Amino acid sequence: MLYDQYDAPATVADALDLLADQARQPRLIAGGTDLIVEMERRMRDVRRLIDLTRIDGLDRIEEAADGFTLGPLVTHNQVANDARLIARALPLAQAAWEIGAPQLRNRGTVVGNLVTASPANDTITPLIALDAEITLRSAARGERTLPLADFYPGFRQTVLRPDEMVTAIHFPSLAEGERGGFLKMGLRGAQAISVLNVAVVLRHDRARVTLGAVAPTIIRVPAAEALLTGHELTPERIAQAAQAAAEAATPIDDVRAPAIYRTEMVNVMMTRLLRALADDSLPRYYPSSRANLWDAARHPTSPPPPEGSVATTINGESCTLNAQGKSLLRALREEGQLIGTKEGCAEGECGACTVWVDGAAVMSCLVPAERAHGATITTIEGLAEGDRLHAVQQAFIDYDAVQCGYCTPGLLMSAAKLVEETEGRFSDAQLRQAISGNLCRCTGYYKIVEAIQSLRTPV
Repeated sequence: MLYDQYDAPATVADALDLLADQARQPRLIAGGTDLIVEMERRMRDVRRLIDLTRIDGLDRIEEAADGFTLGPLVTHNQVANDARLIARALPLAQAAWEIGAPQLRNRGTVVGNLVTASPANDTITPLIALDAEITLRSAARGERTLPLADFYPGFRQTVLRPDEMVTAIHFPSLAEGERGGFLKMGLRGAQAISVLNVAVVLRHDRARVTLGAVAPTIIRVPAAEALLTGHELTPERIAQAAQAAAEAATPIDDVRAPAIYRTEMVNVMMTRLLRALADDSLPRYYPSSRANLWDAARHPTSPPPPEGSVATTINGESCTLNAQGKSLLRALREEGQLIGTKEGCAEGECGACTVWVDGAAVMSCLVPAERAHGATITTIEGLAEGDRLHAVQQAFIDYDAVQCGYCTPGLLMSAAKLVEETEGRFSDAQLRQAISGNLCRCTGYYKIVEAIQSLRTPV
């Protein structure tokens, strides 16, 4: 088992009371896209899992005169699709869109990305550039708020105490005439950890330049900020600021890139970003139509499950799973005997385990089984209607889009959700976004893409 006990509190106060009992080695979980991987690898010894996802109201993005506030359950896909954030906090929206793939963005939260504390985590860089503050709360000590930059004392370290949880992120929005942007370099177009990332925010009275994955923590570059504050973005000034950023970087050699390459690419990425800010081209490059693989209208909450028992609806049928301490993937396969959903990596990398939970595509290997209590789940076995195949399944047959078949269930679930979400009116870019979280080791995806393209609704 991954954990011994699962709790699903109904209020933040209840969650903090549970967290205060440190004897049970509790851990908070929201999206779980990092935590469950660590638990699977035995990097974390977690006896008690406290699931926050049944607490109402924590998934809100609120805007006020002084800026935005994000709750601890706000997901990356929520941020990437919020028109207010795209207009007045574009660097954060860009970073959220760059994370993982649709299935991970549907579960992973911005707060979770901050708490994991990797210097390669994408949302930290723009949030520090946006002068974000973070609010922490515990049952014993109450509430405290601090600048996000002060949250990280060292590599993968935070000042979060064992009995505290993050309850909010707050940052001022970009005013009229203020600009900002984020760029990321990864080893592939999706599902990639940053080789490096950069964020720039230009306000009327100050500039912020932040770099990720080039030091033990996210760093600011005061020398570049001084060059940019109150000045026009001329080619000469862009070159000077980019060079100052490169000189501030102190990267290491690792499996993703050597230090010398990262240092040079800081200069390149900063130059690209500043040029785009100079000609105001960044908003034009943010995708106006995105494949999220979700039903945005559905955000159901339901009561917590009785211990060890999960009552859910799977493929239209009510059922009960004895699934304590398991991932949803293993519960579906071992308890539900639904073996069409495959385990490829158990790390959210391959997409073979993609299912729909309450209308959103997720990696079932990264969802606690108890989260299925009261939920509606669709697996590959539920796509067809009786003996009639789903249109996506038939298209894969017609276009010979199946080879070994191991990845096929996950690809079908992603493709079917794309067709449903867009009502068949999807672009090639959206198609590629939709299957970016699904890996196929047999083919170059040409037949898979052709099969899905055949399902477009005629205009």
